[in-house]
Amino acid sequence: MSSEQWPREWVRAALEVCVLRALLDGPSYGYAITRHLAAASLGDVKGGTLYPLLGRLEQAGHVEVEWRPGDGGPGRKYFSLTDQGRTHARSLADRWAAFTATTRELTDGALAYEESN
Repeated sequence: MSSEQWPREWVRAALEVCVLRALLDGPSYGYAITRHLAAASLGDVKGGTLYPLLGRLEQAGHVEVEWRPGDGGPGRKYFSLTDQGRTHARSLADRWAAFTATTRELTDGALAYEESN
């Protein structure tokens, strides 16, 4: 299924766990995070959606921010996970996996229902 087919509500629901997962690979900046999400087939996540989430993660102490000079251009705001953020990322990924397993059972039942009726 292509990313254009994901309902926005689904992407927004999964965004925090996916952004935290991207940051487990190391510090990154907004545009690079959106490219990472697009490469994972989540589609085009707009800055108006990403940056408020990053701000909430910063306020919660899950990420810290560092400005780094650009290579001949403007500086970039890098986001990196704190120790608390790494713990939160793993916990949220675990909970998300359990949630998707539950929803998968339900949706597989719907597919089987269609085939049997």
